[in-house]
Amino acid sequence: MTAPTQSLRLGGADKVFLALLVFVPATIVAARLHAGPAVFVLAALALIPLARWIGTATEAVARHVGPGLGGLLNATFGNAAELIIGIAALKAGQTAVVKASITGSILGNLLLVFGAAALAAGIKEARPRFNATAALSSSALMYLAVVALVMPDLFHATLGASVDHLMRPLSLLVSVILVVLYALSLLFSVRTHAQLFEGSDALEAELESEATPGSEQWSLGLGIAVLLVSTAVTVVVSELLVGSLEVVIEQWGLTPTFVGVIVIAIIGNAAEHSTAVLMALKNQLDVGLSICFESSKQIALLVAPVLVFLSGPLGHPITLEFSHLEVMSLALAVGATALVTLDGETHWLEGAMLIAVYAILALVFFFVP
Repeated sequence: MTAPTQSLRLGGADKVFLALLVFVPATIVAARLHAGPAVFVLAALALIPLARWIGTATEAVARHVGPGLGGLLNATFGNAAELIIGIAALKAGQTAVVKASITGSILGNLLLVFGAAALAAGIKEARPRFNATAALSSSALMYLAVVALVMPDLFHATLGASVDHLMRPLSLLVSVILVVLYALSLLFSVRTHAQLFEGSDALEAELESEATPGSEQWSLGLGIAVLLVSTAVTVVVSELLVGSLEVVIEQWGLTPTFVGVIVIAIIGNAAEHSTAVLMALKNQLDVGLSICFESSKQIALLVAPVLVFLSGPLGHPITLEFSHLEVMSLALAVGATALVTLDGETHWLEGAMLIAVYAILALVFFFVP
């Protein structure tokens, strides 16, 4: 007996992101006119709705193909925009921006988005509660990911230039371990301990409730088509964004580290960020926090290793050795979120404090020479 399929409807929020696609042709026109910084700004705005549509189409396809393949699709395309931007930057030789964007994506999810979600939920309710077991499990995974990012830096700092030639092989082997850990985390959350992650059901209910009456249902073919087109357009826009980086860094006086940690990271995650905060405003804090942790986990355990693997064939090999400042920032972010999730409840002041920590780190990275 074949299980009935569910189709993803076009909700009110998706209509807004549909309208934002106007920035795609605007980016192409600006690039043809060699508009410099305008290309960067328009491309950044265009990537926000594209990331949303990749996620929406992935959800649509996942609902048709079942939980097993659907989980694999979500794992593959969950942070597709960040991965595509990273690949484009690697091809252009912007390795500092690539590594900084990995750091920035994790910091943004754990501090800025978690903080904004807690703040939003705390405004509507005095002491909003969430699934502490699931949150702490995700925090533990992020701690292990930080260990994997700290050790190459500590290894190099301790032994010096004599181990320069070992940094790439070490990073490749650590990346393999991270990917295996990510696969085990998927098995944990989808199969063996799925009951701990009940927030996904709430998310589906919210998506259904947002659907407007009479909106078209998404077929499997439509979902695949939107996914492929959105991904292809994201590749083009990412190339234009990266192509304008040099001009922006020079004319605006920014550093590659700041652009990667703050600007690129926020651009690639903006769609997920907005969804997490909206869920918190609708008393679905579990769903909002799940988005924060899942995105962070995917960046650290999948996107970062994949970029390390691909950097060699792309001609600009990178390692998992991050700067001391980036490593300390990641450790502080994981520690802060772990403290907030210990008791399974939060309030608006904790959200404000997490945002303040992110703001302080952003200022520090801005002043990095």
